Amino acid sequence: MVFGLANVAAAVAPATEVMLVARLLSGVGAAMIMPVTLSVITSSFPDEERSRAIGMWTAVAGGGGILGMYLSALLVDIASWRWLFALPIGLTIAALAIGVRAVPNSREPAPGRFDLPGALASVVAAVGFTFALHEAPALGWGDPLIVATLTMAVLATAGFVTRELRTPFPLLDIRHFRTRGLSSGSTLLLVLFGVQGGTSLVLYPFFQVVLGWSGLLSTLALMPMALLMMLASGLAPHLAARIGARATMVTGLTVAGTGLALMASLVSVSGGYLTVLPGLMAMGLGAGLAMTPSTEAITSALPRDQQGVASALNDLTRELGAALGIALLGGLLVAGYQSAIGGRLDGVPADLAATASEGVANATAVSREAGGHGEQILRAAQEAFIAGWQQAMWVGVVVMGGLTLLILFRGPRGAGAPAGRSRW
Repeated sequence: MVFGLANVAAAVAPATEVMLVARLLSGVGAAMIMPVTLSVITSSFPDEERSRAIGMWTAVAGGGGILGMYLSALLVDIASWRWLFALPIGLTIAALAIGVRAVPNSREPAPGRFDLPGALASVVAAVGFTFALHEAPALGWGDPLIVATLTMAVLATAGFVTRELRTPFPLLDIRHFRTRGLSSGSTLLLVLFGVQGGTSLVLYPFFQVVLGWSGLLSTLALMPMALLMMLASGLAPHLAARIGARATMVTGLTVAGTGLALMASLVSVSGGYLTVLPGLMAMGLGAGLAMTPSTEAITSALPRDQQGVASALNDLTRELGAALGIALLGGLLVAGYQSAIGGRLDGVPADLAATASEGVANATAVSREAGGHGEQILRAAQEAFIAGWQQAMWVGVVVMGGLTLLILFRGPRGAGAPAGRSRW
């Protein structure tokens, strides 16, 4: 209800302030919904069918976001931006109708009071790390603001861990991370969604600004990745049953990392979309293979009466990973662009060069009014964007390589050890 009503408010918002509040409430509603969907599945299905159920959930959760963006872009093209919210409103109504009849009314006991200090500490830590990762590539890791922000985030993290270990009713029991499945599955989803989120951030300006595509066409260009992700998520349980969860996760990460390497090495302005398509397809295939066994590793690590905790942790790692990845890879893209464009604007008037250095979108806009310097500015911006792109993607490759090694040596033992069995 919160999610649906918030989207209604956003659709009719008369001012920006109302829109921002409505979107905030929409996020709160979505955060309440997502963990419940997975916990209902893991609690309702027997163990022998849970892998396939989680595979279907992962396929919808992973590919649904891109499908939703495409439908939203279509609504904007054929109507107006207010119709963006028609889709979530319609889905909310459908979900309510189906949920009342099909979803079992289960309840997990929650003894004790809500851990407000722990929640506040976690928010400060998440915001601090996200800000630092986004700004550090441009300002430098030694910048006083970055150092102060990182210090604050580290202290908040330490405070959160200390609080959760001492309080009788923790928001998140840190001791659960001694379980291999929980720790490795959470780490994989955190990093994988970070890399995916950062990659999407890089792709949209490439499609829309560098190639000049519309928002609708740019979203459609991501469909091969989404469709392969959904397909691989459904196939992952069958592969895990044959070769094991850890081997499936490593295979998926290797394929996804290869996709990043392909996007970093093949991308070019002249080659256009075809230079990134092989990498997109590999990313989708690899992510789908890795996500399903990771999600099952998390949920299998805890008993049935704690599936709400497992589901919430699964969702948290996805959302936090996406935020951190967008901040890091986006910051690297901006820093790489600004570093590369300076030497390509020799002879361009200072005011035009300053505007072009702010970003590829500004450079494209100012090139239309730059007279004889327009072509030079546009070419410089496109080449600098590719340089920043490659820097961000190669960092992603290194991160994925490190994650692959971690899962190879510290991934879950077997295809789904009982809760509490597979320890570090």
